[in-house]
Amino acid sequence: MLRITDLCVSYGAIAALSGVTLEVPAGSIVTLIGSNGAGKTTTLRTISGLLKPGRGRIEFAGENLAGLPAHQIVARGLCHVPEGRMVFSNLTVEENLAMGAFLQRDAATIAATREYVFSIFPRLKERLKQTAGTLSGGEQQMLAIGRALMSKPKCLMLDEPSLGIAPRLIATIFEKIAEINRTQGITILLVEQNAHLALAVSRSAYVLETGRVVLQGDSTALRDNPQLKAAYLGG
Repeated sequence: MLRITDLCVSYGAIAALSGVTLEVPAGSIVTLIGSNGAGKTTTLRTISGLLKPGRGRIEFAGENLAGLPAHQIVARGLCHVPEGRMVFSNLTVEENLAMGAFLQRDAATIAATREYVFSIFPRLKERLKQTAGTLSGGEQQMLAIGRALMSKPKCLMLDEPSLGIAPRLIATIFEKIAEINRTQGITILLVEQNAHLALAVSRSAYVLETGRVVLQGDSTALRDNPQLKAAYLGG
């Protein structure tokens, strides 16, 4: 469904990505692992149209998206939940969810999607009239994912969903990510520093270091890779 080929991105004279190639098959969960500065967030921001690549193809459902503006990429079914959640803090939970559905025109579809969001994140229904900026970190992450689901995505890109969340809620968030993939068939590209969690929930994985893919393969097999264990799993 999503295929990245020879992707190169620079910040001025500094190369952030140098020939990144990866594939996310339809219906799968694929994870990107790497330390801070490895290029994980840059990869997602480039795919979603927030950064322009210097070179490379971003192919989604057979179409090259490289260079398209972000709103057109969302309209094609590719949605990005950014690092830090980035909810509209001065709007209510209800208003944030409505913002996620801004490209949807069918009222019945919007209502049904909202009910689905409430079914997986019932706390959002309890907080419907509450201002998003007053929610906990975990609740804001639920809202950010819920807002993205309101756009009816075919592929969901999640950037560090465990960041800044209480440990008791991290497992819940990852259970819901797996549930969304399993029950809705939504393809997921996951960026996550917690390699244990990322490899447990994903089918396959890519390891980025200084803007290059240095390891890739089946997530189960990579958990036993000595190089990855030493760098990211405390082995």
